[in-house]
Amino acid sequence: MMPRKALTPNEMWAALVAVAGYVPVPLTGRDYLELLPVRWQAITPAGITIHHRTYDADLLAPHRGQASPVAGRGGKWEIHYNPHDVRQVWVRLPDGELTEIPWIHRDHVHRPFDERTWQHIRAQAVDGNHGDAEQYEAGLADALDQLMRRVHSGHATTAEQALMARTARLPLPEARDGDHGTEAPAGSPAQQGDEGNDDSIDDLPDDDVSPAPATGFGLYNAHEEAATW
Repeated sequence: MMPRKALTPNEMWAALVAVAGYVPVPLTGRDYLELLPVRWQAITPAGITIHHRTYDADLLAPHRGQASPVAGRGGKWEIHYNPHDVRQVWVRLPDGELTEIPWIHRDHVHRPFDERTWQHIRAQAVDGNHGDAEQYEAGLADALDQLMRRVHSGHATTAEQALMARTARLPLPEARDGDHGTEAPAGSPAQQGDEGNDDSIDDLPDDDVSPAPATGFGLYNAHEEAATW
């Protein structure tokens, strides 16, 4: 239609769409994985380590300590991650597919959390000795689990509520009376593990905090979205 007209790629796209039209197609789960942020990491004998979190699975066994086939990346492997839920990552293995690798403590932490929440837990950690990496990481995971239980039961401070609200999928309960973002006084029930309180967070059963799905991307479901069209 314009044989001698020099067009930019966007102008050419606009011209062709005007002639041929287009069909909006929802993204699939695979598409979302490909669009997630990428970082490059080594696969060590322990697995993949990011900010004191270890991601590991049996299928990494042949690749531990091995360089990736990607040239120019210093032997590191392509890792995709969801900033809103860092309980798992996806690594591109030699077959070209992105494969999910869980955080080794994912089953202990019942809900999604982001990097900001993890950094908060690290900053609050009493034991700053990283000599025993496994024990240090397990302690952080336990502290994160306790934070989520406080938020779920309403024992959390306003600041903790706001921190977890960034990744919560359900409305969070209001903070209990007398707790408006300040630390409890020394010797108070909150400092003593809420002794005498029937729903102390230490007495909550493991299933009191409903586990959130370990998979998913923190976004909408493409197939459900397409059905509404």
